[in-house]
Amino acid sequence: MKKKKSYFLSLRWILLATYVVIGIVPLLLIASTILHSVQDYFIEERKKDLLSQANVISGQITSYDYMENKDNRDSLEETMLEMSQRHDFRVLVLDSSCLVMYDTGYSDVGKTVLIPEVIEALENKDIARVQEDGMVYAAVSIYGRNNTRVGVVLVSDDLSDISNTVSNIAKKGNLLLAGLAIIVMIMMVIMSQIFTEPIKKMIKVIQKMSEGHFEQRVQMQTQIHNEVVDLALACNQMADQLEKVESTRQQFVSNVSHELKTPLSSIKVLSESILLQEDVPKEMYVEFLHDINSEVDRMAAIINDLLTLVKLDQKEIPLNFRETDLGDVVEGIIKRLLPLAQVKNIQVNYAKEKDVTAMVDEMKLTLAIANLVDNAIKYTPENGKVEVNLDGDHQNAFISVSDTGIGIPDDEVGRIFERFYRVDKTRDRETGGTGLGLSITHSTIMMHNGSIKVHSKEEEGTTILVRIPIRQNL
Repeated sequence: MKKKKSYFLSLRWILLATYVVIGIVPLLLIASTILHSVQDYFIEERKKDLLSQANVISGQITSYDYMENKDNRDSLEETMLEMSQRHDFRVLVLDSSCLVMYDTGYSDVGKTVLIPEVIEALENKDIARVQEDGMVYAAVSIYGRNNTRVGVVLVSDDLSDISNTVSNIAKKGNLLLAGLAIIVMIMMVIMSQIFTEPIKKMIKVIQKMSEGHFEQRVQMQTQIHNEVVDLALACNQMADQLEKVESTRQQFVSNVSHELKTPLSSIKVLSESILLQEDVPKEMYVEFLHDINSEVDRMAAIINDLLTLVKLDQKEIPLNFRETDLGDVVEGIIKRLLPLAQVKNIQVNYAKEKDVTAMVDEMKLTLAIANLVDNAIKYTPENGKVEVNLDGDHQNAFISVSDTGIGIPDDEVGRIFERFYRVDKTRDRETGGTGLGLSITHSTIMMHNGSIKVHSKEEEGTTILVRIPIRQNL
């Protein structure tokens, strides 16, 4: 039980892990990509805005002639300071030698600022770039009277507000994803329970069957058709077959016991009759010993037929296929069994529609067909008729054996090839059969990749049709 529980526990974990890999991980990757895209968008917009503001300031500096005319500097510096405070960024005005002429932060005036953005701006390239410390520098050239570059406007801003905004979005998104993941995981647990419950039922049934309880069946709701229902139906079909095999096995054991017990009982009675009597005449000894010998022969015949069937079932008897004229085979069988028919004044008719040659094991097929003809003669009353027909086409040979015997009930036809099965329980004893002939015939025909069909009606007769492939796939 512990192993079974751990199995289903692991199955649930596998399902959950699969959900995480297939569902959660892609969602996290998508969310991370979206957040990075949002952050990049905000940064790009900020860079564009800073460049725009820098260009506005550069234009004002040019129009005010800020770099040459000191009289207009105060008013323009107030304007730049106001703009800086309103937009919360820092403005530096540098001359062509990278010397800071004005700083809204008042800390770098008179200093030289040699940074890549300033140098690129002096080369007539407006630039806005994010720094490693999270700052953005936007640098724009300043043009003088002769359209020469006389300086640079450097605008810097902190990206912490963007980081905070993206961080807040990420927190809310993570909360949403976590809630969604919990909901889906709960659903997955419920679904895994629904999925594993039928399998647990099937395992219980299979365990019961392994203990010999072949009557067990998986109870399923078949309104919804899915793979689990198909598996349950297959399990029930397997149980049906096992139950049938077990019933056949028990019946077979019972039949074997009965068949062997009967001659043993006769032998015991006959031997005790001799042993318990004194001065038994020699004639009685001889008669009883003949009877004992007959019963021993019957037991030997039963055992030999059983061994033959076992070997046929286990494919231990190899088939020696060779080209064989089936007409000669059937004629030989009829010639050998004709005296039995003549004793009962039974007419045996043989019709060969065409010459048929097939790849068969002549000896084994002869035994199989002989069993059919022998049974037809045995179970046909006196003055009856038996007909044997041979026909074929380009693929198969057909041999039919018909009689005017007592026939077989409809509900018994499908069972006549079972071992020791008898329609009339006393018939084989009277006719001397072992009850295994038709089983041997059926197994032999199956080993030839053929088929055998039975048509019968009580008090009218029986027809058995055998089909044998002309060519075998060796």
